[in-house]
Amino acid sequence: MAVTLRKLYVFLFFVGVFFIPFNSFEGIQALGEFKGEHGAHFLLLAFLFLLFDAFKSKKISIPFRNFVFQLVLIFLAWCFLATLFNAAAVYESYYKKTGGINRFVRQYFALLFSSVLLFLLYWNVIVKMEKQQLLIQIRRVFLYSFLAVSIYAFFEILYISFGFFPAYKILKFLEYFPFVEFTQDSNNRISSVCFESPALATFLISTAGWMFSYILTNKGILKYIPTAVVLILTYFSGSRTALIVVVFQLLVFLSITLTKQQRIQAIGYSTLTVFAMTALILLSNGDKIVRDIDKKIESLDFRGNLKTNISNKSRFGIQYANFMVFTQNPFVGVGFGQQGYYARNHYPSWAVRDNFEFKNLYLDKTNPMFPPGYNMYIRLLAETGLLGFIIFIYLLYIVVHLTKKRIKSSTNATDKTLAIILLVSFSGFILNWLQLDTFRMYGFWLSLAILIKLSQKENTQLDEK
Repeated sequence: MAVTLRKLYVFLFFVGVFFIPFNSFEGIQALGEFKGEHGAHFLLLAFLFLLFDAFKSKKISIPFRNFVFQLVLIFLAWCFLATLFNAAAVYESYYKKTGGINRFVRQYFALLFSSVLLFLLYWNVIVKMEKQQLLIQIRRVFLYSFLAVSIYAFFEILYISFGFFPAYKILKFLEYFPFVEFTQDSNNRISSVCFESPALATFLISTAGWMFSYILTNKGILKYIPTAVVLILTYFSGSRTALIVVVFQLLVFLSITLTKQQRIQAIGYSTLTVFAMTALILLSNGDKIVRDIDKKIESLDFRGNLKTNISNKSRFGIQYANFMVFTQNPFVGVGFGQQGYYARNHYPSWAVRDNFEFKNLYLDKTNPMFPPGYNMYIRLLAETGLLGFIIFIYLLYIVVHLTKKRIKSSTNATDKTLAIILLVSFSGFILNWLQLDTFRMYGFWLSLAILIKLSQKENTQLDEK
């Protein structure tokens, strides 16, 4: 059986999806914020094979006629234009040994890498797939990746949360495998094979819909295990965002898919599974768990912790500063990727005071780390103005609207299951962007490609170049 270029880039696509959570190494420096992403390297290689295949066949599928893709292109164009309108200021900007033009190029590359390069790879992989094949194969790869994350996280939980030292020996042994390195978090949060706890949270949010969907397609009590494991890992990740977002995703899933009786049954089975998997641990170290639960509940009190929690002070302080940047540049913003040059002049005193993150990271000119925006929507207001913000919000609205419409109009179980997965995923991404300001969201752009596939009429000719 001949190995074609398409088979190569499809294979590398699946390898890349599997390695999405593995992001704790130094790769190709030219990839910028993607340099530590194992999955991105495989996906980039897959894209190169796609280009080679397109060059040989003189064909590549691009969904130009799709309204969602057109909105993406309009958003990309406005991000460029907003920067062009601020060209003089961008040219003069300089902070942390980085000029404004350099910063724009790196940030715009990261946006194009996700929304164009990787999107076109996703699209060309799935466009010729049957929907049943798409559901089975992509979900299976996500499951295998989730299993790898879960197994590693299990040993982390045993060691970090319960002091079971033999688990540490196993974690160190696993470092002999490529792309795996154990690093203990200073706050005793698990991160599995991911670089840090927030990265694990993003992976759980990205895969939650796919794992929940086993409740729809499988039979027996085992179909609830992926959902239960997602909830367990979410809890032990120590991420407040993951706790809020994943629970919200589960509520979205249950509200759409199940009758009242089925919801009660699903919650009951999932709860029993969670209790069964943690009962022995609770009995052996119950006091520690109770204290840990109290801390997690307390951590959700953002208002009460605003002046005492360093993370909250930094997060809300930077969001406030970026909003001030927007109020001074409401129409076209300050240019894509430029918020860091302006926000530093608006950091509130209550956020900077007694906060080592501002002192050692964000305001230290010798530290190359640029301050993150911590909120995609406020970042876009500051960088692209009201128009860029409206375009992006409208894109998200259309995506959710089309997905809900697809759920209602689906005539077969496969289409409906895929649409439900997409709605759960989009719900998570949209909520997650309230505390994250990166477009490096593999799951979002993959979901976008799948939505366009679902919206495509049968026998419709593909746009090819």
